[in-house]
Amino acid sequence: MKVEFIGSFTGNSLPELPYPEVAVAGRSNVGKSSFVNAVLDRRRVARVSSTPGMTRTINLYLCDDRFILSDLPGYGYSKAPKFERERWRRDMEIYFGRRAALKGCVLLVDVRHFPMKIDLDAMRWLHSFNHQLLVVLTKCDKLSRAALAEKEKQMAGLALDPAIQYRLFSAKTGLGKKEVIGWIMKRTKA
Repeated sequence: MKVEFIGSFTGNSLPELPYPEVAVAGRSNVGKSSFVNAVLDRRRVARVSSTPGMTRTINLYLCDDRFILSDLPGYGYSKAPKFERERWRRDMEIYFGRRAALKGCVLLVDVRHFPMKIDLDAMRWLHSFNHQLLVVLTKCDKLSRAALAEKEKQMAGLALDPAIQYRLFSAKTGLGKKEVIGWIMKRTKA
């Protein structure tokens, strides 16, 4: 896949581009950069760091001259200054409330900590904007098969909207990559 980095933006500086768009959201340190690199089949398109909160702007990637993948700042990072956390919150409200080209959102959640209240709140908040939502449980390579089966039961038991889809994913092993790419491609067809 051909990938071009468009740039880093705040909510008010986002350019309107003539492409459908899918956002990638999640808690800080959930593996957003690793997810972006795995889905785009690149090693270093998005910078991977063990320090949470490194993505502080909305990063746009043009993929195959067909669609935009947006890498959003992580939520739940309490060490960032209050003014910066407030800007991120405003940026996300602007982004999800006004982005006409947005066709869906992939919410990343660490499978080892699923379901945390902060992630369930994020699911509800994102779903309130009426965009298609895919919840991707990352870092599946860190759990046993039995533990993953238990997490799948938990996913099935959530009493949220049945239109929300869930996928297990590992950037390391490739688990779920094909299904996630299929979900993104389906939403970005012209």
